[in-house]
Amino acid sequence: MNFPGNRNRDMLGRTETVSLKEARQLLQQNLPPCPARTEILPLAETLGRVCTDNIVSPENLPPYPRSTMDGYAVRSIETFGASEKLPAYLEISGEVAMGKFPEKGPQPGSCYAIATGGILPPGTDAVVMLEHTVAIDETMIEVVQPVAAGTNVIRVGEDIAAGDILLPAGHMIRPQDIGLLAGVGLNSISVFLRVRVGIISTGDEIVPYDQQPTPGKIRDMNSASLAAQTRNTHAIPTFYGIAADTEENLTTLLQDAMTANDIVLLSGASSVGKRDLGEMVINKMGSPGIIIHGVSVKPGKPVIIAKAKDTMLFGLPGHPVSTAVTFDLFVRPAILHLSGLKGEFFPQYRTMNARLMRNLNSASGRTDFIRVNIRISQGSEAEAHPVLGKSGALSTMVKAHGYIEIAEKLQGLKEGTMVEVKLFD
Repeated sequence: MNFPGNRNRDMLGRTETVSLKEARQLLQQNLPPCPARTEILPLAETLGRVCTDNIVSPENLPPYPRSTMDGYAVRSIETFGASEKLPAYLEISGEVAMGKFPEKGPQPGSCYAIATGGILPPGTDAVVMLEHTVAIDETMIEVVQPVAAGTNVIRVGEDIAAGDILLPAGHMIRPQDIGLLAGVGLNSISVFLRVRVGIISTGDEIVPYDQQPTPGKIRDMNSASLAAQTRNTHAIPTFYGIAADTEENLTTLLQDAMTANDIVLLSGASSVGKRDLGEMVINKMGSPGIIIHGVSVKPGKPVIIAKAKDTMLFGLPGHPVSTAVTFDLFVRPAILHLSGLKGEFFPQYRTMNARLMRNLNSASGRTDFIRVNIRISQGSEAEAHPVLGKSGALSTMVKAHGYIEIAEKLQGLKEGTMVEVKLFD
């Protein structure tokens, strides 16, 4: 869907904004498919990567029945009716050594000592917990509680059966996934290549953050934080430098970034100035051009979402907090989509409930995102204390543990309301 040029403009020349819901829908409709670029990686290097195909187990896990408790491997029928008053007596005729396969099992009326993880010996079908036995001497025990077949035992293939789908295509690899794949002997898998993100800072007032700014200049903090947010989504950031406020310079840097990246971020290129430089240059990059310029959110209202052929372009506000919030709202889902991640596998935000500790006002028709600091006194519930400040004050993000959302239909939240806090990574 193209940017509707016939919308009304405000006194600064901006097109009327769209709602957050509409913006997300338009973004989803315009995202290109995941590039079919893949590679085979060693298992140890796959954390955060997305599998290209269903990963099928080549074997059963466990391959042998194993004990889940310290105790004695028994024939369950020989413990039938056992109690403290009328125990079952079993001879200890052997022990299952860890890491050894027991070639034979105990004779009737006997049992084997076994540790957690030990392979169940032939002829036995259950494990009596150590706590449910009484040692008479070194060779005999009383069983004071009966067990049924399969008690305290994990059967062959009970965790994973050969041929089961371990991980579906489009799944992002987590630490526990790596453990499971290692457990069935998979030492490499096919994953999508990481999404490439180009970053350009804009503005004559910006200098590299490793330089001392002269009067009237400010350090470029946005490129550093955007690169960090990009890496946090397992994508690869590349910084193309600071573009001066000239059409020629910005066009050259943007074209360079577009040739090598799936997504290009322009920091400080969304606000409307006399020449509206960001919007003009982005529209020159190809169709469909600008999809959205302005979303009814605070902070982050002037964000630009655009597309040139198969490259997504985002003009992010120059204020650091607005930049960080709009990355989270729009760039992050775009990166996850282009990484091959299926929608149902998108990682969810970590959240917690807390009680709001002051009244908050909000304009109807706008979604507000309020940074909060979480405090938990000993033995009490979590408290959400708003961290208020202007969108240029990045320290408010540092002081906050997360943020709450005030929906556009509301005009604020009252002190004492229980709120859901989306926690920062």
